Amino acid sequence: MATTQKAMHQATGRRKSSVARVRLTPGTGKRMINGRPLEQYFPREVLTLVVLRPLRVTETEARFDLNARVNGGGISGQAGAIALGISRVLRALDVSYKPMLDKEGLLTRDPRMKERKKYGQPGARKRFQFSKR
Repeated sequence: MATTQKAMHQATGRRKSSVARVRLTPGTGKRMINGRPLEQYFPREVLTLVVLRPLRVTETEARFDLNARVNGGGISGQAGAIALGISRVLRALDVSYKPMLDKEGLLTRDPRMKERKKYGQPGARKRFQFSKR
């Protein structure tokens, strides 16, 4: 018996120190992050909107099932990483989505990273109190 396998597309997204492996399969709009529903993994509605923004821009929310594995960083960075991964998958699926995603800035990886702590200081920029005498 031959089994029919759905076409699966995947991409990687990164933000701060978070890395997300995103898979989109044709489906009904089911969304799972690390084995949990999207709304349960990201309790704040703002983060759910960040994750779903690429699908809303391209009007493909109900056409794909989302399955993502994400680790590292905090929940805000993870949401951004998943959004970048979704954008990259959509661009690979259909080239006509690229101008829409580009216009919204969804294909650009955010390069901002945490600045390292320097020696002789308590933090990245903060200095110990200076005393002349």
